[in-house]
Amino acid sequence: MTRNQTVKSYVFAVGRRREAVARVRLYNMGKAVVNGAELKKGEIVVNSKPIQEYFRFGPYAPVYNKFILNTGISGKYPLSIKVEGGGIAGQLDAAILGMARALDKLDREKYHKILRDNGYLTRDPRTRERRKVGMGGKARRKKQSPKR
Repeated sequence: MTRNQTVKSYVFAVGRRREAVARVRLYNMGKAVVNGAELKKGEIVVNSKPIQEYFRFGPYAPVYNKFILNTGISGKYPLSIKVEGGGIAGQLDAAILGMARALDKLDREKYHKILRDNGYLTRDPRTRERRKVGMGGKARRKKQSPKR
């Protein structure tokens, strides 16, 4: 190995949804050290918290659990995710897209068809509508006209 080459022990991918951005590291080694804490196989950490603690609102758990079951990555790879911007729902969608892209980079033959068939590789393009001039501060609201 030359001086400029380094061994990458992870696959990096970015997922986006509305204003949320998720940066995902999928470690292809058995263990990984993230912020001084050791991650074991199958552990998913979001902003230094376990995924079930970060996305603790009830309806979010089935979303990421379905992704884990459909792809069959349960207990295989440690994942570290940094999310910022947007709300919790947008961050969850961004994290799932990032995880899907990372899996696709890791082993395209094995995961691509599963990810594509379940719609995990499709980015949701819907974003907030911009505010228009002369609309009273909102995108579609009309200014109130005077009565007389």
